[in-house]
Amino acid sequence: MNTLNNNPHTQIPAFVLKDCALIAIATHKRADTLKELRDHIEDLSPESLYYHFWANLLLPHFEEREYINDFAGWVRHSLRDEKLAEQLAVLDPVSFNTLEELRYHLLERIDDRLDESEYLRWSQATQRFEFIRSQIVVFDTHKKVSEPLEMSDLIPRMSVSSVFYHFIDARRRTQDKVDDFRQWLAFFGEAYQPLINQLTGIDPYFSTLVELRQQMTDAFQHFFAEQTL
Repeated sequence: MNTLNNNPHTQIPAFVLKDCALIAIATHKRADTLKELRDHIEDLSPESLYYHFWANLLLPHFEEREYINDFAGWVRHSLRDEKLAEQLAVLDPVSFNTLEELRYHLLERIDDRLDESEYLRWSQATQRFEFIRSQIVVFDTHKKVSEPLEMSDLIPRMSVSSVFYHFIDARRRTQDKVDDFRQWLAFFGEAYQPLINQLTGIDPYFSTLVELRQQMTDAFQHFFAEQTL
């Protein structure tokens, strides 16, 4: 968002709308047991950890919301360990400041389960876990908005991958680890703090991108409806 608004009185950056694709790249790392999974996670690249927690949101036919991250899904369906699967499924990457912090809590839960069950150390999965790393490719949509009210009209027409880029992936890019919408609205001062607060209350991890887009649309439209009262 480095294009400046042409209004000389404000000089507030225009919001430049981007789109993206998350490319999956094989790492050639595999796991057949929980112990192997654990050992690979310890040395896993941040891009791979990111992929296995977030990529499912961009899969067009992903329907299993209970085990949204790949680790939880594999433990449940290939190792048949429902207890650990449930513990891994509730890990919300949004609640951690860094991927390293997320990695620590992921390993902690796996280690605790391995200590509980010797059987899981050598039990073979019915399907091998394939580690993937991600690379994000960004596209310019040639669309930009200069005022928050314009954003209210734009959000309902955004692609889900654009929602992913600006509301989720932005947290890896922005200094304060917030989405692009909140970072941009902060330029306009205290008047938009109630809207920023509404967006802060949206957790993107346990919603589909379509649901997330609707929640953002509702937040913007509610805010501007309140301004007209």
